[in-house]
Amino acid sequence: MAIHSKGRSKVQELYDACSAVFSGKEGFPTLKHIRWLREILDNMEPVDVGIDGSRSPVDEPKVATRDDLILGQALTDITYIHIHECDDFSMGVFCFPAGAKLPLHDHPGMLVLSKVLYGSVSVRSYDWFITPSSRPRKGGLAKVEADDWVLQAQSKASVLFPRSGGNIHSFTALTPCAILDVLAPPYSDELGRPCTYFSETPVPSLSGFSILEEIDVPEDLVVVGAPYLGPELILDPDFDGLY
Repeated sequence: MAIHSKGRSKVQELYDACSAVFSGKEGFPTLKHIRWLREILDNMEPVDVGIDGSRSPVDEPKVATRDDLILGQALTDITYIHIHECDDFSMGVFCFPAGAKLPLHDHPGMLVLSKVLYGSVSVRSYDWFITPSSRPRKGGLAKVEADDWVLQAQSKASVLFPRSGGNIHSFTALTPCAILDVLAPPYSDELGRPCTYFSETPVPSLSGFSILEEIDVPEDLVVVGAPYLGPELILDPDFDGLY
């Protein structure tokens, strides 16, 4: 596994930084802290989280792991690899087969940083036209923030904010791909941060706007889990503090 600065793995470095920025902190992180996290994510590669993102061998189409790595391109369902979750943030990877779609959904009151590790994905996103309250919105007028925006492994890490940056988005995998996500704070039904799915109806008289309406979890959405095979995390490291 890849080892980074001071003998730490890259995923450990990401965890340390997230812990320093988010854990036990009140208020929103500074732009300096967000830039720091994005720089760390920009250096992440599939192997750093236990994934082989290269083309899977033709003679092993059903093999999901090899050499203690998950074969990302051998996966046939949307697959979530859980790395870490606490009250303040979560880290995990979504792996997609080509053509798979994660429907339009929101991230209420959350900061989300995402990095494509391999492959390419098309993103469609919205923000509510009227600044929402602290409670999750269940429908209304929304402005398109990204329309088929293509992200690839060489793309910089993206960030969305509670009220801007495309907080409501969908993903369509153009090729087999994987996305490393940091959510701060993570979803929580009990704390008023459920994941809500939406339908979209464009407004003909308002270019770039749609009416979003809450829907049930789509019946055809299948997300399976896979074990995290990357470097072990030390959850209470001797960390020097903020960057």
